[in-house]
Amino acid sequence: MADCLIVIPARLKATRLPDKPLADIAGEPMIVHVWRRATEAGCGPVVVATDAEAVRDAVLRAGGKALMTRADHPSGSDRVFEAVETFDPKGEIEVVVNLQGDLPTLDPRLVRSCLAALRDHDGDIGTIAAVIAREEERTDPNVVKVVGTPLKGGVTLRALYFTRATAPHGEGPLLHHIGIYAYRRQALKRFVSLPPSPLEQREKLEQLRALEAGMRIHVGLVDTVPLGVDTPADLKRAREILSRPS
Repeated sequence: MADCLIVIPARLKATRLPDKPLADIAGEPMIVHVWRRATEAGCGPVVVATDAEAVRDAVLRAGGKALMTRADHPSGSDRVFEAVETFDPKGEIEVVVNLQGDLPTLDPRLVRSCLAALRDHDGDIGTIAAVIAREEERTDPNVVKVVGTPLKGGVTLRALYFTRATAPHGEGPLLHHIGIYAYRRQALKRFVSLPPSPLEQREKLEQLRALEAGMRIHVGLVDTVPLGVDTPADLKRAREILSRPS
C-alpha cells in the first residue's frame, strides 16, 4: 500500500450552493472533476468521503473510490479521519491529504507542493500559499492570509498565524492561503481530538486550532490559486474554464 492517501470530503448541505458536489460541469459532477485532478497528482490512492449516497454513486460510476461516512461530523477534517481509519485500519498510511471537494480546476501540481511542504521539513502539517496579486484581495476577509517565517531554502515557511485580516502590516507581499492540507497521520489523529480553540472560533479558521496546540504547519509557496466554487458565479466561471478545448 502507498504511504499517502488523498481524501476528498464532500457533503451536499452547502448553504450558498446546495448540492454543490453534484453540480454539472462540462457533463460531469464537480466532485468527479476534483477526483480526476487528485488522481492526476500521482501521489497515492484517492478516496471521496461523503455522507450522501448520490455523491458516492457519482464517484463510483466514474471509476473512483468512495466511502460513506457519518452525517454528523462537525468538519471536513473529522470526515477525513473517519475515512482514513476505514480505508486503512492497519495503520499503513503515513500521510493524509485533505483536499477540498470544490476545486474542479485544480492544478495537480498543488497537491505535490503541499506534500513537499510537509515531507521536506520536520513538520506536522503541510499546506500551500501564493502571493496576492490583486489589491482588492489584500483586504477581503474571504481571502485567508498566512503569516510565516522562512525555513532553510526560502521556498517554505513555518506558519506563525492565519487570519482574515490584512496581515502582516506594512509594505511587502501578502500570502493567500490555499486550503489543502497534508497531515502526518498521528498529527491528524491529534488534531481531530482537540476541542475548537479560542482563535479558531474568533477567526473561523480551523487551522488555528493546530497552531494554538503547538503543532507545526509548514507552507509551500506556489504560483497559482485554484478556483474554489462557493457561489453560482464561481460555478459559472468553472464551467467556462472546463468547457474550453484542451
